[in-house]
Amino acid sequence: MQREQLERRPVAANGAGRPAGHHMSGDASVYRQFAPPAVHYPEKTMPAAAAPLNLDLPPARQGFRWPAEWERHAATWLSWPHKEASWPGRLDEIPPVFAEMIRLLAPGEEVSVNVVDDAMAADIRARLERLGVPPQRVRFFSIPHDDAWIRDHGPIFLTRQLAGGHGGCPAAATETAIETATETAIVDWGYNAWGGKYPPFAQDDAVPRGIGTELGLPVFAAPMILEGGSVDGNGCGTVLTTESCLLNPNRNPHLDRAGIERNLRDYLGAKRVLWLGAGIAGDDTDGHVDDLARFTAARTVVTVVEADPADVNYQPLQDNLARLRSMTDQDGAPLEVVSLPMPPAVEYDGQRLPASYANFYIGNQVILLPTFACPQDEPARAILQRLFPQRCIAGVDARALVWGLGAFHCLTQQQPSAG
Repeated sequence: MQREQLERRPVAANGAGRPAGHHMSGDASVYRQFAPPAVHYPEKTMPAAAAPLNLDLPPARQGFRWPAEWERHAATWLSWPHKEASWPGRLDEIPPVFAEMIRLLAPGEEVSVNVVDDAMAADIRARLERLGVPPQRVRFFSIPHDDAWIRDHGPIFLTRQLAGGHGGCPAAATETAIETATETAIVDWGYNAWGGKYPPFAQDDAVPRGIGTELGLPVFAAPMILEGGSVDGNGCGTVLTTESCLLNPNRNPHLDRAGIERNLRDYLGAKRVLWLGAGIAGDDTDGHVDDLARFTAARTVVTVVEADPADVNYQPLQDNLARLRSMTDQDGAPLEVVSLPMPPAVEYDGQRLPASYANFYIGNQVILLPTFACPQDEPARAILQRLFPQRCIAGVDARALVWGLGAFHCLTQQQPSAG
């Protein structure tokens, strides 16, 4: 763990003076302006029509919800990698993986890419041209960033139904559910690089407001530090998280479990919060849930399980499995829990890395599945194919990526469709 404690990724103030950038369309020139019990909450009523927004009032109280990842996207967001300390000695292997991610995602949705300068944008365009990616499927935004982990430093997008929308939970309807008409907003959580581990991070902390400015979306400032990889939701009000991360005093020492749940209710629309225990070996995030367990449908959770009792991950993952089997969703219905294998231990330069099949990303047409050139790759792919029969499961070699201590879910952020 010595490398990540020193290199990858002090607690700075949020909000004021955050820079914004101007977007750059795919084939246009680049423009710059860098200037253990669950808690069940009462059901909220969605508005019948759009009401004026009050950015000082939490969004869930104004009818916003956090859509499930499998609901229709307008775009997937990336922050292009450029920090050598995140992949020491292997940074040159990472841009080709990002380009492949874009190639796979672009047929089903627009890909929005944050870049730091003209040269970076030009290099990406050349890579994508060689792969045959239509330039109109990719938009570039000149939003400065310190690191590539946009799941954690980027915005979380919310939606609320407008007049004429159907009732019920859209995420429960189909694998590709979409609301008929919605309004979109952004939640800007505080960000301190996983408990202050990897300064500098001021530019990363500013990314959500930069994206909000570019898209012309309202931005709600949440009163706590939270990374997107530390929570997972079913789109209907149930949120998964871990005690090892959200209760860690290096994030929000002033908040207890009840205070954190209150903020998840107010800013993500959580009606029930499900707490797992600890994360996997090698994870420098203190146990992000997106390496452990993920919703794949409104009442279905896939969770990684280690087969070897001698492995350090065996007991923590058994504990998480037992918790999930006893948990219920926001309506009190039991979860369907599906086991996903773990790959054999992945090590590099003597360091155990957080390799996990749970760190997949759900695109409109494709699932990006990290693979590790091992026999477990195919069973993991087959399980996800059963869970997502309408999508292609694209296994992509993640052995270089995971040297940065993350994979595809850590490196993406979905922007839901507005209908």
